[in-house]
Amino acid sequence: MSGFVDTPVPADVPGLTHLHTGKVRDLYATASGDLVMVASDRVSAFDWVLPTEIPGKGRLLTRLSLWWFERLADLVPAHVVSDTPPPGAPADWAGRTLICRNLDMVPVECVARGFLTGSGLAEYRDSGAVCGIPLPAGLVDGSRLDRPIFTPAAKARVGEHDENISYETVAAEHGDALAAELRDRTLELYERGRALAEAGGILLADTKFEFGRGADGGLVLADEVFTPDSSRFWPAEEWNPGRPQPSFDKQIIRDWLISPESGWDRAADTPPPPLPEAVVERTRSRYDEVYTRLTTA
Repeated sequence: MSGFVDTPVPADVPGLTHLHTGKVRDLYATASGDLVMVASDRVSAFDWVLPTEIPGKGRLLTRLSLWWFERLADLVPAHVVSDTPPPGAPADWAGRTLICRNLDMVPVECVARGFLTGSGLAEYRDSGAVCGIPLPAGLVDGSRLDRPIFTPAAKARVGEHDENISYETVAAEHGDALAAELRDRTLELYERGRALAEAGGILLADTKFEFGRGADGGLVLADEVFTPDSSRFWPAEEWNPGRPQPSFDKQIIRDWLISPESGWDRAADTPPPPLPEAVVERTRSRYDEVYTRLTTA
C-alpha cells in the first residue's frame, strides 16, 4: 500500500469543479472547459505523498515551468493560457496557479536520458539495454551516453510505479506516426534543456514530459517541464561517474527516510514519518539553488 499519508481536501471555489488531486498538483475545471492546475508544496518519495510540505515549492515549480515554456515555444507549444488565478480563488493560489487548455492527453511518460542512472541503470545492469535500446558495455552510475535516448514509460496511478516500456510498445499501442513524433519532440526538448542547463553549470541527467493533442490535433506540451520534480539535475562541478551523483531534487528526503534516524521501515508498508526541519530546509535550499542557477545563467 502507498499513496497519501494525509489526503488533502480540495478548495471549494465558485465556478470550478475539482477533478483530481495528484502527488503535487490539484486539478480543477472551469465552466468554459479550461483546466486550473494548482501546484502545492507537497512532496512525495517512495510512492508516498509525505505529511510534511516544502515551503514555497509550488510557486518555485510554477515559475520555473513558465520560464522553460517560454524558451521551448519554438519547438512545441505549451498548454498555458494564463497564470492568473480565477476569480474567487484562495489568496494563496497566487504564484502557483496555471490556467491551461484542456487537451486529449497521450498516456505515455516521455522520458529522455542523457546519462545512465536510476531505473535506466537498473535495467542496463540486468540486460545491457534500457527500454530495449542496447548500450555499450562498461557503463557505470552517472555515465554520459554517447547520444540521448528516448525511454518511454506507461503512466501509473498515484501510489503505483510508472513502468518502462519500449518504443515498439508505444508504436503498437498508439501508432507509428505518434510514436515517432513523441520520440522526436522529446529528444529535441531534452537537447534544448541540456544546453541551457549546462550554461548554468548543471547537468540534465534525465527528464520526463507529458504531451496532449490540441483542438487542431497537434502535440502540446503539458503539466510541468524541466523542474526538480520532473528532471534529474546534477551540479556539473561534482559529476563523478561510478557513484550516485549529488542532485538538485528530493534525494535529501529519500536518503533521510532510509536512514536509521528516520526509524521508518519501508518494507513494512507503513506511512513515512514527518520530516525534521533540517531536512525540509536543506531540500528547500536545493530547489532554490537550482532555480537560481538555471534562470540567471
